[in-house]
Amino acid sequence: MTAYRPLHEGWVLSGGDVEGVAATVPGCVHTDLLAAGLIDDPYRDDNEKKLAWIGRTDWEYATTFRHEQAPGRVDLVCDGLDTVATILLNGVELGRTANMHRSYRFDVREALRDGDNELRVRFGSAYSYAEAQRDRLGDRPNAYPEPFQFIRKTACNFGWDWGPTLVTAGIWQPIGLQTWSRARLAEVRPQVTVDGGTGTAEVRVRIERDTPGPVTVAAEIAGERVETTTEGGEAVVTVTVADPELWWPIGYGDQPRYDLDVTLTGAGGEPLDSWSRKVGFRSVRVDTTAGGFTLVVNDLPVFVRGVNWIPDDVFADRVTPGRLATRFRQAVDANVNYLRVWGGGRYESGDFYDLADSLGLMVGQDFLFACAAYPEEEPFATELAAEARENVVRLSPHPSLVMWTGNNENIWGHEDWGWKQDLDGRTWGAGFYFDLLPRIVAAEDPSRFYWPGSPWSGREDKHPNDPAYGTTHIWDVWNTDDYTKYRDYRPRFVAEFGYQAPPTYSTLRRALSDEPLAHDSPGMRAHQKAADGDAKLQRGLDAHLPAPRDFDDWHYLTQLNQARALSLGIEHFRALRPHCMGTIMWQLNDCWPVTSWAALDGYGRKKPLWYALRRSYAPRLLTLQPRDGAPALVAVNDSTTPWTFSATVSRRTLDGVVAARAAIGATVAPGSATTLPIPPEVGEAGDVTGEVLVASAEEQRAWWFFAEDKDIAWPPAKFDATVTTADDETRVTVTAQTILRDVTLQPDRLDPAAEADEAVVTLLPGESATFRIRGAQNLDPGALTTRPVLRCVNDLV
Repeated sequence: MTAYRPLHEGWVLSGGDVEGVAATVPGCVHTDLLAAGLIDDPYRDDNEKKLAWIGRTDWEYATTFRHEQAPGRVDLVCDGLDTVATILLNGVELGRTANMHRSYRFDVREALRDGDNELRVRFGSAYSYAEAQRDRLGDRPNAYPEPFQFIRKTACNFGWDWGPTLVTAGIWQPIGLQTWSRARLAEVRPQVTVDGGTGTAEVRVRIERDTPGPVTVAAEIAGERVETTTEGGEAVVTVTVADPELWWPIGYGDQPRYDLDVTLTGAGGEPLDSWSRKVGFRSVRVDTTAGGFTLVVNDLPVFVRGVNWIPDDVFADRVTPGRLATRFRQAVDANVNYLRVWGGGRYESGDFYDLADSLGLMVGQDFLFACAAYPEEEPFATELAAEARENVVRLSPHPSLVMWTGNNENIWGHEDWGWKQDLDGRTWGAGFYFDLLPRIVAAEDPSRFYWPGSPWSGREDKHPNDPAYGTTHIWDVWNTDDYTKYRDYRPRFVAEFGYQAPPTYSTLRRALSDEPLAHDSPGMRAHQKAADGDAKLQRGLDAHLPAPRDFDDWHYLTQLNQARALSLGIEHFRALRPHCMGTIMWQLNDCWPVTSWAALDGYGRKKPLWYALRRSYAPRLLTLQPRDGAPALVAVNDSTTPWTFSATVSRRTLDGVVAARAAIGATVAPGSATTLPIPPEVGEAGDVTGEVLVASAEEQRAWWFFAEDKDIAWPPAKFDATVTTADDETRVTVTAQTILRDVTLQPDRLDPAAEADEAVVTLLPGESATFRIRGAQNLDPGALTTRPVLRCVNDLV
């Protein structure tokens, strides 16, 4: 039987002027140096610049371990080495690697000895390797002045428009010794499908042998067991299950999973190896007829309410299962049903996919190419093939994985960003996206859909980012245009769109020593990575909101503008269903504290965008949308049952007086959107700067303001506020005396652990809202109910 021994103890790190520092494995150089007190927090102020030397230094990890020789094969298994590594055991070079996205295995029988053994892993500078490959193959264009496409390593380690330049090195995944004899399960590839009420688990096995002879492979699932005997290196076992329970995306049903157990035994029945995973029965396809892009699960079209996912920390060893569980719960609580794992990061972990499986979150995984022309020559062609094959096989058991995508923005970049002239005929990745990768997916996991890129129109005769076909990215909004331009689009599927805002106040205070804080203070500038980011934030404020008087105003208003931008875009796109069948907003999370497009900041705190996302991604949505020059009521029903509602639509003055009112109702079929006209006497404003349209049904409310906030004659904010406590909860009840536009409570200003349950709430005169605060106690009632903790737009009046 196989046995595994982790080698995670006793490591020391050396490199440059550093000698013999205690190291954590799995881990990386930065976190080891930080733990030893040799560097300052890379996330604070502009420390990342001071630590650039780490990525240009060679490093060595070393440990000793005892071993007693025994019969059989012994392999050193390296699940992940970051990145340019030479592995030595007792002075014997086992191999050299240059790809952090795959594992490596070495037969160490000849190098092992009884007693003490010395294992060393030497890491060359990622910069030195990448720059040498660039010089050898010829430079190629990319989005940033770094050589990230010339090394198989997390691209955003080299910096991004939301990320720091912190080029890591280290043993980032488990490392250990596996002992086995006769044969082992080198690879298990289950294809779990369902058709006509019959579930099928086709298990393809690759067997590595140390000695010849017959072995038996058996697969068991749901009480059904099938076995086969072979003397070769491969076997296929197919098990059928009658009427299996189906795995469904969240909101459409349950997520039952079945234990799939695979065993390898010798001729006498003696156990040799085993493999177990939880799998789910479901069918998935993507309907691309007539230029569309509709995800279909168990024959049911599903509207994708998605978010883009980037690495949750620059340093992968910090992303624990508990941290992932928190982040996934935050996604689910925001009514998200889909995570796109972006191509500049990592192939996500088993823990990530297990959580997605259990919660019913669908996942689209990019192959790891982003925003650059990538060389197709060696060693990259061979490395990429091995990397892709390994990860396709590794992730194949997970029902949450619904598609693979070839790259992020590279086909678009080749078409639009001036690459063709710069490349002058050199390779740029097309051979990967249109040939190698689809062949690997088809061979190793044919049940998964493959799409060459994000964005991609699906047709060579159409622009790759044509919104009328396939998937599209919308970045003129933010880069050049106001967010109201989202309404000019009629896309089939939006795979990226977003708008920036700073992180929460307590995150800024933890990350920055600036005193006072200002939008352009040194730390804020260091944590704004987007080109002309502050100017774009200011352009958005100028278009919509009153002028900020100080940093507190600027912070609240930029966060509010981000929330409004994404709500407007999402609700517009959802109202186009079924023409548009998905939105994947950029982005859910951050990898460090930064001004960015994220809904959750670098320390996991919710920005106002998160609350707006929860509202705009509700399975049943009421929204007011412009139709033929006037507002109309649109009801979107993503649920599996009909939705019958009766809404009251009223036009009111800012004092709350009803100028006109109408009752509008409908029954909305499952998986559809219904547009209902509003009577002109209700929907047409008598005073565009002094009236508002409100639609209410059940617990939903939709607003339509006829003018921008900066042009509205807001009354100064007046309200009553009371603070009560009960158990571990503090409750702040705000009762409006005047209209209060987008009331938001920021209790983290008083205690970084404090979090409110709601934000961006508009109240008419006489209405009340109660905000529940958890995570902290003994908060100052006076501070909780005044600026800058309690905010609304018209407190600027």
